[in-house]
Amino acid sequence: MSTSRILYAEDDATLAFLTKDNLEQNHYEVTHCCDGKTGMENFKKGNFDICILDIMMPKMDGFELATEIRKVNIDIPIIFLSAKTLKEDRIKGLRLGADDYLVKPFSIEELILKIEVFLKRSHKNNSVEKSIYEIGKYQFDTKNFILYNENEKIPLTQRESELLKLFLDNKNTVLKREQILTSLWGDDDYFMGRSLDVFISRLRKILTNEKGIAIENLHGIGFRFVLEK
Repeated sequence: MSTSRILYAEDDATLAFLTKDNLEQNHYEVTHCCDGKTGMENFKKGNFDICILDIMMPKMDGFELATEIRKVNIDIPIIFLSAKTLKEDRIKGLRLGADDYLVKPFSIEELILKIEVFLKRSHKNNSVEKSIYEIGKYQFDTKNFILYNENEKIPLTQRESELLKLFLDNKNTVLKREQILTSLWGDDDYFMGRSLDVFISRLRKILTNEKGIAIENLHGIGFRFVLEK
C-alpha cells in the first residue's frame, strides 16, 4: 500500500517540526512549507492526498491558500489548524471548502484520527462504488463531488457531497441532527453542528430553484430532504 502524502503549511518552526515528526512516525510522507505561497507552489507540483493548513501565515494565509487549492482540486480533504477560536473563523474556513478545523493546541492523536477518517473516505469515493443520482435538472456525481448538467458544473466539497448523498439515500425521511453529525463527523458537538448548518445552507442555495426539492428544518429534531417524483 502506498504512503499517503500530506501537504503541511505552518510557520511556527517548533510546532511544525514536532507535528511533521509525529506524522512521519505514523508512516505519512509530509511536505512542510513555512508560508502559504510556498505551500501553493508545492501543491501544484505534488500529488497530495490531504492538506493541513495553518491560518496565520506570511505571504499567503491559510484561507487564501485553501481558496487557491480549491481552484485546482475540489475534493482533496483540507484541515485547518489554528489558534483562532472564534466560531466565525471556523465557519469562514468551512465556507471556503475546508473539511475540518482543529484549534491549537491540538492533540496529535486527534489530528491523526481525523487524517485517517478523511483518507478512508477519499479511498472509498475513489473505488468502484461510484454512483450517479438524479436531482431535478442536475446529475450528482458522488465520486467527483460535482452537480452538473449540460450548462453548468457545481463543485462540492467532500463534506457537502457526503451530506447530499446521505440525504438522497434517506430522501423523504427525517434524519436527526445527531444522526447526521455522527455519520459524517463521528461526533455531535456544538462546532460540528455549526459546520452542518453551513453545509445545509449552501446546498439549499444551490437547489433553491429546483421544483419539488427542499431541505426541511424540523426544529429540535433534525432535517428531511424532500424529493418529489
